[in-house]
Amino acid sequence: MSSNATISAQAGQNQRVRLIFGALLLVLLLASLDQTIVATALPTIVGDLGGVSDLSWVVTAYLLSSTVVGPVYGKLGDQFGRKVILQSAIVIFLVGSALAGISQNMTELIVFRGIQGLGAGGLIVITIAVVGDIFPPRERGRYQGYFGGVFGVSTVAGPLLGGFFVDNLSWRWIFYVNVPIGLIALAVIATAFQPRTDHVKHTIDYLGAALLAGGLSAIVLYTSLGGTTYSWTSPWMLALIVGGVVLLVAFVFAEGRAAEPILPLELFHNRVFSVTSAVGFIVGLALFGAVTYLPLYLQDVKGHSPTTSGLLILPLTPAPDRPR
Repeated sequence: MSSNATISAQAGQNQRVRLIFGALLLVLLLASLDQTIVATALPTIVGDLGGVSDLSWVVTAYLLSSTVVGPVYGKLGDQFGRKVILQSAIVIFLVGSALAGISQNMTELIVFRGIQGLGAGGLIVITIAVVGDIFPPRERGRYQGYFGGVFGVSTVAGPLLGGFFVDNLSWRWIFYVNVPIGLIALAVIATAFQPRTDHVKHTIDYLGAALLAGGLSAIVLYTSLGGTTYSWTSPWMLALIVGGVVLLVAFVFAEGRAAEPILPLELFHNRVFSVTSAVGFIVGLALFGAVTYLPLYLQDVKGHSPTTSGLLILPLTPAPDRPR
């Protein structure tokens, strides 16, 4: 009888873990999908809202905000518990998605995409950290492999889904679709996930995060507005690029003095980390630059539909890795 009870309890525990892991996959899929799903919808969005000169910011605002807050979320998860931080990130992401769907101009859409990114940074970081809470060390690699598969699938499926929604519903549905899926994941995590109770006190590097966000934003503004809205050598543009460089230099100095920096500089002493970071930067620059502007060319110049343009840029996207 005792053996049967133990087996039954173990089966229930395994079912609960699978349920939580499924919710985590959904959450990660939403965050990674929104990096590319807007690509094939951008020409339609620009036609509806205007602001073609600000086109790149629809993608950049999301990526920039999610990148900057990611390390902060990791520290907050250790300090206050991963469950409450993950739930907060989901809520922020869903609010940003709903607001992006009702945007009435390009400025609103960019701001709301930034809010989406503030939530997405937590979704990506905390979901991976939660694997360490629900799986023993020898199984974590296998389950994190599924996360890699999700990123690969979302990179391929994003432009196609964006084109499908534009052709059959509205570009606003690329944001609205996040809400019901996110609410399901939020409900599962709220009821099934029992986090560890031991929390670690951390010093959060708010200065480093602010300097990094300010420096990158200034440089992106310079590259976006220069040569179109303003001359490259106008006082405003020169102030932006100089200010961005100064902030990034200050970021390096701040990280060297921070108790717990968001980007430990000693990581760059590792050649593997330095090389892979450089390769990732180049690949990201090429991928997101092409994914942002090629659909505009394919639809407005070549006359293809959003769905067809999504199919045509499939060769740019990496095939999903098979989980090991």
